[in-house]
Amino acid sequence: MVRLTVHLIAKSNSFSKACRSESLQQYLKKLTHLNFSNRSIEDIDDLSMCRNLTVLYLYDNQISQICNLGFASNLTHLYMQNNNISCIENLSSLHKLSKLFLGGNSITVVEGLDELKSLKELHVEGQKLPRGEKLVFDPRSICSLSETLCILNISRNNIDEIWDLAPLRKLTHLFATDNQLQDILELETVFSQWPQLRLLDLNRNPVSHKPKYRDRLITACKILEDLDGKQINELSRQFLIKWKASKDAKKKLDDGEDIKEQITNQLTTDFGVGPEHPFAHDRSSSLSKPSEYGKPGVTFRTDQVQGDSRGRRSRGMYIPVRTGRL
Repeated sequence: MVRLTVHLIAKSNSFSKACRSESLQQYLKKLTHLNFSNRSIEDIDDLSMCRNLTVLYLYDNQISQICNLGFASNLTHLYMQNNNISCIENLSSLHKLSKLFLGGNSITVVEGLDELKSLKELHVEGQKLPRGEKLVFDPRSICSLSETLCILNISRNNIDEIWDLAPLRKLTHLFATDNQLQDILELETVFSQWPQLRLLDLNRNPVSHKPKYRDRLITACKILEDLDGKQINELSRQFLIKWKASKDAKKKLDDGEDIKEQITNQLTTDFGVGPEHPFAHDRSSSLSKPSEYGKPGVTFRTDQVQGDSRGRRSRGMYIPVRTGRL
């Protein structure tokens, strides 16, 4: 087993060049960049002497677990792609970490990122997943990254929906090629919550073959500059935005007409009152004219009646009198 240790670092060419002027301890204390990529490393030993380390390259190795990095509180870039890592863990002390590269591992859940308050880039593309499974996201980690994460690479992970990513409102770049995304309405809804999105790559997803795919995403993403590797012309964007606004206004008007028609139909059903009914348009006129159906109409007299058969007077009474043929 090849372990990354201080002794392995001491044997490196970079230390050999500096050993004439300083000790190993001094060298490790000053070390800011360490590159041990493609060295068949399987494990990371205690490197606590490298307290000023800011960039660590460990890609293309055989590492199966992220460990012994608690000392690296100044680390800003960590490259561990193309290893055998199955779980994102032991990163809580890396408060300054801004770029994390974990593509090409065996991770099934994006988790363990709750304490990375400075993370701006996350690369988890091309995980070696079990057949039929997809990469999933822990809501706690996603919510923790909502105010900082700008660049996300989730390509080639058999992903078929992105609802869980909606809180990432600071995203400017999303790479999600070679997945199984197919719901255009879902994408419009989620992307509309990312007001800073400038680059979007969804090549080789089923959704990219849907009608009006490009037009709909351009109108949903107000400042998008690049979609699937093709730049967006500002004139075209403004035309599409106006076209969508006009379409939405027409739909709203049509919906209003539909509601009006539904109300009319309901009145016809419940009360027999419709546009063709004789009382539907001018009900007051039918009260003063003989009915069209041969029945007497009704008129109202407004003169006071002076007295009844017994000599009593009735004041303020209005008596309807039938007119027409009996």
